[in-house]
Amino acid sequence: MDNGRVTIREVAARAGVSIATVSNVFSGNKPVNADLRERVLKAADELAYQVDRAASQLRSGQARVVGVLVPDLDDVFFTSLVSQLEVLAQKDGYDILVASSRDDLGLEQSRLRTLLAWRPSGLIAVPCSDTVPEALRAEIGRLPIVFADRVPPEGSVVDTVAIDNREAGEIAARHLLAKGHRDILVAASSLAISPIRERVRGACELIQRMTVREPTVIELGSNADRGAATFLHWLERHSQPSAVIALTNVTTLSTLSALARMRIDIPDPISVVGFDDYPWMSARKTGLTAIRQPIAEIAEAAWSRLRARMAGDQMPPTHSVLRTSLQTRDSVRDLGAAAERTNSHDPDPRPTPERTAAAPKAVH
Repeated sequence: MDNGRVTIREVAARAGVSIATVSNVFSGNKPVNADLRERVLKAADELAYQVDRAASQLRSGQARVVGVLVPDLDDVFFTSLVSQLEVLAQKDGYDILVASSRDDLGLEQSRLRTLLAWRPSGLIAVPCSDTVPEALRAEIGRLPIVFADRVPPEGSVVDTVAIDNREAGEIAARHLLAKGHRDILVAASSLAISPIRERVRGACELIQRMTVREPTVIELGSNADRGAATFLHWLERHSQPSAVIALTNVTTLSTLSALARMRIDIPDPISVVGFDDYPWMSARKTGLTAIRQPIAEIAEAAWSRLRARMAGDQMPPTHSVLRTSLQTRDSVRDLGAAAERTNSHDPDPRPTPERTAAAPKAVH
């Protein structure tokens, strides 16, 4: 064999099948018997065959490529979402092109123009802001688009998939309140982002209603190191709260880093409820109680809507809202139980001669 590109004809000959069968295996246009599919994939692997997507697109007139835009590939939530979408797309015979906007509106425009230049079959986007990106406005109605995670608060002209962010904040606050916490700090990333505002709103409104005190909210940004420095600066200048709610996985890392630098233990004296649920959270010496986002379900819902749109679905935009859950571990101290244990050591707090004699005198 020469050093040229391996062709589909050579793969078909190695597998002992027709060229059409090989084409269907890689395009997904028609179902292929599992045994034949395995033979084709084995032959392609042995020959190091690479699908020529550009040629395939020219022949079929349809791109088997989907664009995915996320704000930050350093954020494990977004990389997990991309990974899930990649698996789903591959099952349906699509490749994905991934771009990161770095939470920068200007860069978002540039990245979107690059993705659109590939003439994708569809696009799943997590926008930087609460508005439809300018580069996509002309594509509405022409290109299948789904917004995931960050959804414009006033609704959207495209399909959306998000969690109930307000409820997520409430779940975290309710857990801490039930454990006797009243001095609760809320660590947000950026209040300019509607999902974060809703999480803050859910937590703060419940805390204020139950304690008649307004909780403190601090913004730590979307960079874990800078967020840790910001929180450390705050801790050095304020009295310690009894608990912290961190509203993203990045602010969770920032919170833990700042507490570690000050050698403050969890859950005593400070309890923590984090956000997202990853293996490292349960692998810690003190497992982290956290709000779990259903990432697999978010990806499945977004892909399902995009796939329907790419197949010609013309129904009005749908807006899927998924529920979060609380993963309870050891990072929250039960202040109510601690108070009960203290009181149980002295069931009768009234003064006795012995207690009066032992008690120190007040100094005036």
